[in-house]
Amino acid sequence: MKKLRTLIVDDEDLARKNLEFLIKDYCPNVEVIGNAASAKEAVRFLKSNSIDLMLLDIEMPNGSGFELLEMIKDEINFKIIFITAYHEYALKAFKYSATDYILKPINPEELEAGIAKIQAVSSTESKDKIETLIENVQRRGEQFNKIALPSMEGLQFVALDDVIYCESQDNYTQFFLVDGKKIMVSKTIKFFEDALDDSKFFRVHRSNIINLKYIDKYVKGEGGYVVLKQGARIPVSRRRKESFLQLFQYQ
Repeated sequence: MKKLRTLIVDDEDLARKNLEFLIKDYCPNVEVIGNAASAKEAVRFLKSNSIDLMLLDIEMPNGSGFELLEMIKDEINFKIIFITAYHEYALKAFKYSATDYILKPINPEELEAGIAKIQAVSSTESKDKIETLIENVQRRGEQFNKIALPSMEGLQFVALDDVIYCESQDNYTQFFLVDGKKIMVSKTIKFFEDALDDSKFFRVHRSNIINLKYIDKYVKGEGGYVVLKQGARIPVSRRRKESFLQLFQYQ
């Protein structure tokens, strides 16, 4: 099998060396052909070298990993795995784009699994993930505007404003979109409760998350429910009712 020609991008010399040692010990299908300590070094390397994979750190003082992506976005024809310390904004961006990442300190088994996973992803799918990531990150202080949904047909990239509500189906989640389309996703509703922006989406029931912009009215009572603009009636559980009404400053 052809080895993945790989570039490591990280501002810390020790981190680059440690990652290279782990690759030699655990990833025989990976060949490290270069190292870069900054976004500018990475750009220079890519001008004269072709790679299959980039292992990219996010937090770098002279240009973050995200800034590097913006610099080379029209020339990305390789796969990327992000290597990062915990950073809530970055992790949420990765989740929204279904982009692969490994947390520092690096666990060898996670590295091995990440390499195996990225090999199974098509170049087109990988490019779509990165484009979605760049689009979301470019919004800076604004909220993300697109999410990648892993369905039976592959990844589908959906504008968040097009999501009316989500419904739990055991270990799956069904998305209902404004155009009437439904997408069954192979992740639990809890995953999306954690991932989706809670200023726009709210879990009103153990089975449902709704997009607040599509609420038409709330019908109160013991079995209270919301009516969405497209006509769907979604129950509001008793234990979530108070938090839900507080969103609208009800007393």
